[in-house]
Amino acid sequence: MRAYEEQAADLARGYEGLVFEEVHQLVLGLIPVKPGRVLDVGAGSGRDAAALSRLGHRVVAVEPVAEFRALGGLLHAAEGIVWVDDVLPTLARVEGRFDLVWLSAVWMHLEQAERAEAMRRLAELVAPGGAVMVTLRHGPVPTGRHMFDVGDKETIDLARSCGLRVEIHEQDRDFMGRAEVQWSSLGFRKTLKP
Repeated sequence: MRAYEEQAADLARGYEGLVFEEVHQLVLGLIPVKPGRVLDVGAGSGRDAAALSRLGHRVVAVEPVAEFRALGGLLHAAEGIVWVDDVLPTLARVEGRFDLVWLSAVWMHLEQAERAEAMRRLAELVAPGGAVMVTLRHGPVPTGRHMFDVGDKETIDLARSCGLRVEIHEQDRDFMGRAEVQWSSLGFRKTLKP
């Protein structure tokens, strides 16, 4: 997390320069039409949380880096986002159920054992019929970052084992223009109980 603490302002400029609807065009169908509860895990500077809030959702933004929480609170003060200092895999300070759980550029920071625990926790937090969105980064790991190249199959298998079915599985380019980096966008749906 140290790299993010030290580079938060520069990274936030990059994140905020990207348009939510373009970056996440492949998974926009997961966003509930009616206003609901949304959990943005690893919210960074709050770009996605703010976009989801503007759509009428009540957004809880989880971000472990204090510098990002402070920047997000300033940049998106008008959006009514609730910021929480918490971290995967436990998300111990997050309560309730959510219609949408959103993880953009987060999953690659978790080690294998953490990913299994985190997926179980996400499945607990998403309401029946709700959705979970996960993006996976593929490419070289930047110096000084705690990051792993996580496979699509592993993530899909984990989700299925936790009662989440695959609804979206798409590949996309890197919107920051890095030719060596590609992304997978995965959308899961929690089955309604009979």
